[in-house]
Amino acid sequence: MSETTAVPQEKVAAFAVTPAGTTGRKPLTKKDLVADHPTWCPGCGDFSVLAIFLKMLEKRQLEHEKITTVSGIGCSSRFPYFVQAHGAHFIHGRTLPFATGVALTRPDLHVFVFSGDGDAFSIGGNHFTHTARKNVPLTMVVMDNQVYGLTKKQTSPTSPIGYRSKTDVTGAVDRPINPLKQALAAGATFVARTTHTNPNHMLQMMEAAFDHPGFSFIQCLSECVEFYEGAFDATNPRKGGQFNTVPADHDVTNEAAAYKLADEPFPGYFGIFYQVRRPTKYEVEQRLIEQARKPLQGLASWQILQKSFDKMR
Repeated sequence: MSETTAVPQEKVAAFAVTPAGTTGRKPLTKKDLVADHPTWCPGCGDFSVLAIFLKMLEKRQLEHEKITTVSGIGCSSRFPYFVQAHGAHFIHGRTLPFATGVALTRPDLHVFVFSGDGDAFSIGGNHFTHTARKNVPLTMVVMDNQVYGLTKKQTSPTSPIGYRSKTDVTGAVDRPINPLKQALAAGATFVARTTHTNPNHMLQMMEAAFDHPGFSFIQCLSECVEFYEGAFDATNPRKGGQFNTVPADHDVTNEAAAYKLADEPFPGYFGIFYQVRRPTKYEVEQRLIEQARKPLQGLASWQILQKSFDKMR
């Protein structure tokens, strides 16, 4: 399959968004989508991410039973508790394997993963790499605050050099990872960056990621006001910073150009860095299944399974 191969029709039908008012069902509102009251610290950037996600769901009018949120452990990972839909609060760093299983076995669901910089890039770093390279069809939003907040101020994989924490009392000395560069190198087919202080831009990135057929990754800067206040002031024009959007002439299909753009020093750029169409993990698996079934046409699934068992005797 080439990068321009069309999505199978059954996949298109499964992911189609039904226009509001055409099913006889009451259109979803934010009130319908809100579950428990968020328990983040006052001023946390994660509130903005949740609000924009709910706004996107309301705008797109997804049906409740088609929405699935998955998270790991950390402040950001409380996310599924606050969304009235299918959800799972899984174990630390293992968010993506669980979400992969959901995405591949239920292609009719819209799978959204919400993670933090520690959950995604430290204990979950290996899973991030393999989910990206396999192009699993799901959307992953990493709420990056550059610190371990839930456990009260330890250095995270994205903490800058010099940051003082309980684990680096004289200042962090290890070079932080660059989430955008890591996603590109791993093979993600959609890579974007946004910030909690620009909700309109965040909504644009979430909608673009939602529409992308494949592994969609968004790095969202989300300030921890308790343990790293002011971390992203340089990106906020209201605090004297600069919100630089990806240049209009940037070719999002050029991986080398995206990598170079991602390597710009902080505060860097915001927008879509890379986007290409490649066969998803679901499409690849479906093709293998179809090839394997060709010699066994006319047989039910249980009969094929029985033949496999018979060969083991």
